[in-house]
Amino acid sequence: DVGSGTASALYLVLCRLSPFKILTYVFLSISASDLSRRRPLGLKIDQALLLVHNELIHENLTVSWLSDYCYQCLYQDLVSVPMSNTSGKPSIVAVAVDSQHPVTLHLNGTGAGRELPRIHYHFGEFGNYSLVVKSFDSSTKMISCDIIINESPVNSHLRIIDPIRNWFYKKLHPGDTDRLINSELGSPTRTDSTSSDVPATTWTVSQRRLRSLDTFRGLSLIIMVFVNYGGGKYWFFKHQSWNGLTLADLVFPWFVFIMGTSISLSLNSMLRRGCSKWEVLGKALWRSFLLFLIGIVIVNPNYCLGPLSWGNLRIPGVLQRLGFTYLVVAVLELLFAKAVAENDTLETPYFALRDILLYWPQWVFILTLEATWLGLTFLLIVPGCPKGYLGPGGIGDFGKYPNCTGGAAGYIDHLLLGEKHIYQHPSSNVLYQTTVAYDPEGILGTINSICMAFFGLQVPALCAAMKIHINSNHLFQGIISAILTKCSKDEGYIPANKNLWSISYVTTLSCFAYLLLLLIYYLVDVKKWWSGAPFFYPGMNSILVYVGHEVFENYFPFKWKMKDSQSHGEHLAQNLVATSIWVIISYLLYRKRIFWKI
Repeated sequence: DVGSGTASALYLVLCRLSPFKILTYVFLSISASDLSRRRPLGLKIDQALLLVHNELIHENLTVSWLSDYCYQCLYQDLVSVPMSNTSGKPSIVAVAVDSQHPVTLHLNGTGAGRELPRIHYHFGEFGNYSLVVKSFDSSTKMISCDIIINESPVNSHLRIIDPIRNWFYKKLHPGDTDRLINSELGSPTRTDSTSSDVPATTWTVSQRRLRSLDTFRGLSLIIMVFVNYGGGKYWFFKHQSWNGLTLADLVFPWFVFIMGTSISLSLNSMLRRGCSKWEVLGKALWRSFLLFLIGIVIVNPNYCLGPLSWGNLRIPGVLQRLGFTYLVVAVLELLFAKAVAENDTLETPYFALRDILLYWPQWVFILTLEATWLGLTFLLIVPGCPKGYLGPGGIGDFGKYPNCTGGAAGYIDHLLLGEKHIYQHPSSNVLYQTTVAYDPEGILGTINSICMAFFGLQVPALCAAMKIHINSNHLFQGIISAILTKCSKDEGYIPANKNLWSISYVTTLSCFAYLLLLLIYYLVDVKKWWSGAPFFYPGMNSILVYVGHEVFENYFPFKWKMKDSQSHGEHLAQNLVATSIWVIISYLLYRKRIFWKI
């Protein structure tokens, strides 16, 4: 079939990229028979069939539901079931229920004095269940509720877990398969070696371009592409409805972080080549303008149908935020950065505070920005909303503030940009049933994206001597996150929230990004145990891959008509193929030394 043939071609092209093998092995392990198990008619992805049996005589029944992931939400009506007839035959009504997360079912009857229970249950995808409601006997008002499994659900997660487990099993038994190969595949030769007398927490590499930075950027980008293409329609590859984190919520901040890490390297490189600060500033302005302009075109996909209409033109977006963030942090670096001599040693007084002491004007600016975010978020008066509101609105907070999605952040966007010029379908509108427009790349959140890029700029790899050590600043940010969130999803002072780009979200992801970058740096640039493939290649052409995957998202071979559009397996296969094609394109462009830079 088309999917298997494409996967085989991908494997032949990238067969020597050992990190890519696990991806293709997962895809090849999704057989056609596994993709489309028979399911109850009419069910969609992440749904189960529930048959409600009402055996109560002379009493109608109403069933409401509430997801565990909907914080402080109102119960929503699920189905109404008429009373049982006098012959004793129960009334039965079929309804689809959510299977992503555990739910609580609340039963209400028309009879007085009845004790109707609440049922907490996690339905399985495409499962067939019966909810039997009946009285214990005619002399009591107590009601029993039993859930019976008529047909077992399908475990769609096994389509990911089993192939990965089998892949590792084969790798642990080299007699059954080829040895694992980790090839450079055309990457630049590296003749410099790591000094053996460097302290345990200090790693030194050459002044040449750090492959780990491009590898980190490519890793973030490829996950972003996979998520944007659908992520197999799995909930953990989608953005969180409001508070909390999924894999999809990690990658954009990581991309902002590594952009900040790269800013000082690129600016210092231009200055060393003899460019004046005004020339560097001009290039930063031009690049920011291009990013903003390209972003405007991408987030308004009707550009192929004619001129863009100002009446409903979305202004914020991913590239727009990247462009503005890049400009602010680049100007900040040009104005206040101090050069560090190549022979500067790590053994300096107060080294733990070195990044702050050397760049204190920048820290003052960033702290001022953060104070502005906190002041606007918690002190700005938003009509019809409580001061400092951080919730999703809709049915959240027991439906008290249905039009307050995002609090001050949403209000500022509506006030300055207008409702027609921001995102119309936020991630909160499904679970929390919000009805107002809200943009996760809005104005107020851009303040914290600037902070995120600045945290990336502070990575000690930017020292002239190219030395990396364990940075207490980024670890301290992890402690701040634990305090602000109380290590919980919803109960913290400031929960980690991608829609708001809350400060706890930024400090959490900055800490994660630093630790991941440190690991990649050690594996790729210090020990050279890993070439960075395949993520290194899209990292070298990040703008092209991002723009291309957005523009050609709905075209073959990135998308095709599915046999079963309600199958996780088919979506997963399609999304893996589409993402893998961009890896191949970036690899071929790398071999031809073609790079799109703006």
